[in-house]
Amino acid sequence: MKNRVTGIGGLFFKTKDPKATKEWYKKHLGFNTDDYGCTFWWKDKAGNDCSTQWSPFSEDTKYFEPSKKDFMFNYRVENLKELLEILKQEGVTVVGDMEEYSYGKFGWILDNDGNKIELWEPVDKAFQ
Repeated sequence: MKNRVTGIGGLFFKTKDPKATKEWYKKHLGFNTDDYGCTFWWKDKAGNDCSTQWSPFSEDTKYFEPSKKDFMFNYRVENLKELLEILKQEGVTVVGDMEEYSYGKFGWILDNDGNKIELWEPVDKAFQ
């Protein structure tokens, strides 16, 4: 498989008050926030529109489990199904089953420190 990770898809972190955090970043850093956080748009080398998501989560979210960390990275990937099979063969812990939505496919793994990592095969045009 030529490409595995092609970029950062998102940065997710826990906070006491996600709404206040989004408002602070909007006021002081100009983030264009919505219910999910902020989407940053950029172009890849081929000129395709791509996005990276910034999202604060509530302190009690279960979404990052089984990791105990207060953050989770999301990486953009190509051909998620094939990548998850390769990672399994390499002994990487895959968490749950791949999920598919109009905006992409998602899979989860644990790194060597037990951090949950979200892998995303995006459909960026779904956000436009």
